[in-house]
Amino acid sequence: LQTIRNISPYCRSKRKIAFETIHFCKDYRTYEKEFSGREGLIEIYPDAPIYTSVFDYSNKELINRFGKRKIHTSFLQKIPGWKYLYKMLLPFYPIAFEQFNFDEYDLVISHTTRFAKCIITKPETKHISYVHTPPRFLWHFSGITHFGLGEILMNWLRILDRVTAERVDYFLAGSENAARRIKKIYRRDSKVVYPYIDLKRFMGVKTSDGDLPAGRQGYFVIIGRPNKYKRFDLADRACQKLNLELKVISGGYSDAEVVRIMSQCKALIIPGIEDFGLTSLEAQALGKPVIAYKEGGALETVIEGKTGEFFGSDLEEVLSNFNPKKYKSEDCINNAKKFSKENFLSNFKQTVASL
Repeated sequence: LQTIRNISPYCRSKRKIAFETIHFCKDYRTYEKEFSGREGLIEIYPDAPIYTSVFDYSNKELINRFGKRKIHTSFLQKIPGWKYLYKMLLPFYPIAFEQFNFDEYDLVISHTTRFAKCIITKPETKHISYVHTPPRFLWHFSGITHFGLGEILMNWLRILDRVTAERVDYFLAGSENAARRIKKIYRRDSKVVYPYIDLKRFMGVKTSDGDLPAGRQGYFVIIGRPNKYKRFDLADRACQKLNLELKVISGGYSDAEVVRIMSQCKALIIPGIEDFGLTSLEAQALGKPVIAYKEGGALETVIEGKTGEFFGSDLEEVLSNFNPKKYKSEDCINNAKKFSKENFLSNFKQTVASL
């Protein structure tokens, strides 16, 4: 939660930005996209403190990114072994955010995919929530549709999620896909502010999908956490059937290694339904095309026939006919540039000022 100055007509004194829990960074690269929006907000509001349920002070990457900021944590931080109990503590995260006091502030911005929007503010305090998706596990976006006896808890959390959404004065969505989900689940309108990728990471990187030994035809890549909704198994089965090489990046890699592997691939495959899909833009920033499932956020990041292809039930057919030379690297790079940090900062400031 951060201090904001000269942003909108109702700004009077101090303001804050509420962040979702940020302790789940077991592997920096896997969670990189979760930080880009938060770091962008920190740049917009450099003096604002951060409020979060828990913070892992032993994580060097978190310390490097957020350690110099004033960080307020909830009572969950005091529970011994919370890092290993975070799933068991799930019912307490909404309560943790409700305990924060924002009485002295006139604007609060929550950045969340789960429970940060549960914060309670006074009627005269504006609460803007920047949401990348309603909680996936609650509303069946995670690929899991039933939790057995856990459905009792899930039903309670769904009711709570709907109730606490009414505490938000204005919703900002991280994509058109997220905006549709917000409208369907919370019955609320939202303005779209796309997140960004750090284009500097890819500047000067040499790319190639050729110069391979005889008998090799290059490889495809999938990247991210192997959650059910990512459907990595779909890409794996298709590539095995077609005898195509597939590399999976899912933790344990340095950022330099990830960039190197992506820079030499034929294409990135996105087999699941993404909230938005920053990984798609990262591949395009390297001049690489994307093969994506024709649903969700990929529809907003991939230009069919120009920076990649979509598939429905025909992934094998798309892969067997795929020719990377059809796609110009400059087209991919130019598309990625639309989602620059500069555009995000400008769009976010203008959108907040308009509310």
